[in-house]
Formats: sequence, structure tokens, C-alpha cells
Amino acid sequence: MRVTYLGTTTLLFDDGTDQILFDCHVSRPSMAACLFGRLSTDRTVAGKVIDEFRINRLRAIFISHTHYDHVMDAPYFAKRCGAGIFGSASALNVARGGNVDEKQLHSFETDTEFIIGNFRIKVIPSVHSAARWYNNDLGEIIDAPLIQPARMKDYKEGGFFDFLVNCEGKNLLIRPGYNHIEGQLDGIKADILFLGIAGMSGDTENRKRRFFEETVDKVSPETVIPIHWDNFFRPLYAEIKPMRSLLINTAVSLLELENYCSSKGIEYLKLMPLTSTDF
Repeated sequence: MRVTYLGTTTLLFDDGTDQILFDCHVSRPSMAACLFGRLSTDRTVAGKVIDEFRINRLRAIFISHTHYDHVMDAPYFAKRCGAGIFGSASALNVARGGNVDEKQLHSFETDTEFIIGNFRIKVIPSVHSAARWYNNDLGEIIDAPLIQPARMKDYKEGGFFDFLVNCEGKNLLIRPGYNHIEGQLDGIKADILFLGIAGMSGDTENRKRRFFEETVDKVSPETVIPIHWDNFFRPLYAEIKPMRSLLINTAVSLLELENYCSSKGIEYLKLMPLTSTDF
């Protein structure tokens, strides 16, 4: 099976028969556009990604939560590729705002496990990283169809989810956010762990230790792959850089995760956006 990292937390899984996206954000508007403008899918970039990675067998798009940098491009991909959108009530309202056919919408409120071809996907209720001034809407929902162009703040969090994927005898766990619920992953094992680290830098050493214990240690992966580390205010096809600001330094977080994995004898694999690996 091939996994392609498309930046932020967007992952394309391809078993040679079916393709599944986890989150869907490739437009990557600038910070100025996010703060002062209204956001719409960049169809040129989205079309280029679809063509370059031959996304012509896309069956499903699973949405971890409905901040813009995880869901904004899902309606475009769903309509162009004929894929279903799987998510919270908020995710389905984003899809409705993009005129996605109701038959393509699948709610996490009625099912927590989905079988799509050779993929078995378990939806695990989870928790977003700690709120900051720009995302202090945790738990708020999108209660009506969200039509583009829309403001960044219109994309409420809408609930947060991890995904346990089984395919071809492997378990792959996607945890998009830097946070955890104590004991949430008890009894869950994964060969591959995709681990979001946005928000980790600047946290206390004790909280980082507990995060690693409740994720890396609990699932005992062979390989850990960091996600949500790249600067998603930069274009996808520009030079990729880690997120960095006065409060965030993901280059440091990447190093801390690499060192932790090394101390446990776990392979650490940093995928650059627009690159793939086979498992």
C-alpha cells in the first residue's frame, strides 16, 4: 500500500484498487488571506494534485475536524472524483455548502466503523490541541451549509477524531492533533503511527512526556511519521518549511519526536509534502 503526504494532515492511502483521503487541504491560502479575507478552494492547485497523483479511484474522504486547514477542499475533491465524505455533522455541512450530493455524505454519528474495499476504518473520538486565540472554538459546530468563499472563523472545529485503518494486514493510526485522552488508546496497536505535532513546541516537558506515553508507547508502532508540521500558509508547490512563529517552532518538535523514537528503538520517518512511501 502506498501513502502520500499532501501536507498539513492530508494523507492519501492507495492499495492499488481504491484510494482514500484523510483530511483534504491543498489550497493553503496565505496568513493574510486567512486573517482578513475569505477563503475558497484553489482549483488550479487541487486539480494539479489530482492529476499528478492520479487520484482517479478515490472512494472516500474522512475528515478529522472542520477547521479550514483540514476540510476546505473536501467538497471539490468529492465532486470531481465522485468520493464520499465521511465526518461529523459539521463536515457534512461543509460538503452541503459545496453542493456535494446527499448520497455521498456519511455521518460519524450513525457509524464508527466503515469498510471500503480492503480498508477497514475505525473512527475514534479524540481531542484537539489546546486552543489559542485563533482557534478558540473547540466543540462549536457548523450548523448550516458552509458556502465558499467563507471566513476562516466560519470553519468551527466541529468535534475531533482519530482514525485506525486496517489494510493488507497492517494497522495504521492517524492522530492529527497534539493532545490525548488518558487511556483512549488502551488495547490499540498500530504498525504505523501518523502523529500530529502542531502545538507541541512551547508545551511543558511533563505534558510532552505524557503525550508520547499515551500515543507512541501505547500503540507500540514500528514506524512513527510526523504530520501537521509544515507551514501551511505557504503554497504546496513552494519550498516546504516547518511552521515557525513567536509561539510555534515545529523544527524543534520534529527533533524531540525523532529523539524520543530513537530512545525507544522505533523508526522515525519524516515525509515531505508531495512525497510517498510504500508499506
